[in-house]
Amino acid sequence: MRNPFKRSSILGGRSGRRKRDGVAAVEFAVCLPVIVLLVFGSIEASSFIFLKQSLSVACYEAAREASQSGGTEAEADARASAVLESRRVNDFEIRFPTGVDALQRGEQLVCEVSAPTRTNSPIAGEFVTNRTLVARVVMLKE
Repeated sequence: MRNPFKRSSILGGRSGRRKRDGVAAVEFAVCLPVIVLLVFGSIEASSFIFLKQSLSVACYEAAREASQSGGTEAEADARASAVLESRRVNDFEIRFPTGVDALQRGEQLVCEVSAPTRTNSPIAGEFVTNRTLVARVVMLKE
């Protein structure tokens, strides 16, 4: 009588297991580069979003400091530098194209903060095209 609990292999025992192991290895070899690319691409994209947001916050803080009555360019520059250094942004540049000291109350104050992507990339800085991200804020002098 035949044992109903005995498993019969259609593929022929051990050789079938080797074939399945081979298929798993090929699937792993095909999928791994795609998964790695997605993971590291996501990290880079998140880093660039964080950089852009850091530049925007620093630019706002500098413009706010400079737009106050009696605010100077040096104070605004120090405030933006403090924000960017706390967020570990490298090689940034802070500009006030309209100036700060000569502005009268009610005039527009423009602040621009920029930083390159190459030196602020956590993983692929040398492998991606260098771009300069710029944040710009316009406020009225108080």
